[in-house]
Amino acid sequence: MSVSQTPLLSVENLAFERDDSGLFSAVSWHVVAGDILQIEGANGSGKTTLLRLLTGSLQPSAGTIAYLGQSISACRYNYLTDMLYIGHQPAVKLNLTAEENLRWMVATAAKSNELSLNDALIQVGLAGYTDIPCYALSAGQHRRVALARLLISDARLWYLDEPFAAIDKQGVQFLQSCFQQHVERGGAVVLSTHQDLALSNVRKYNLSACAEQVV
Repeated sequence: MSVSQTPLLSVENLAFERDDSGLFSAVSWHVVAGDILQIEGANGSGKTTLLRLLTGSLQPSAGTIAYLGQSISACRYNYLTDMLYIGHQPAVKLNLTAEENLRWMVATAAKSNELSLNDALIQVGLAGYTDIPCYALSAGQHRRVALARLLISDARLWYLDEPFAAIDKQGVQFLQSCFQQHVERGGAVVLSTHQDLALSNVRKYNLSACAEQVV
């Protein structure tokens, strides 16, 4: 990182306790524009919890999270408008079509580009399925509906929890190309995955090592 480049996101000595027991502690790292940070760790080490802390939906037991040098609590609106989170569950409404679901998802986002919903769904491999209720689609197709948000969002920070779940090999390659294009435009990606990424600019952070420090 250049001295003059303020990190998009900084995490310092983050810790989280659940039911009076520590899940992880002393988590520290930063991401700048162009970064892809892969959070690794054993099941139960707290990967999903860490991502939820980054979104502000959970509060840390200790430590700080800063966006462009400011605590996320001090710049909450700007931070939330510059962030996109897609969780492990695709969160589609089964009675809505793929296009209706994406329209609802985009309506809740603060920053969107001009790509049409139909074009986004076609690009993620749902051509011919856009007007079919999601109860008739597979788990992999549900995931593709959720991931279509990546193509429409203008948020710089992407937080993705196991984005490759239920995605085939072609979908994995497509997603990785989306990550690369996003960071080349000045964005950053923080994701949890067990998938080996075929990208040269991926940094890794092992959360299990932090979990082992907790007593």
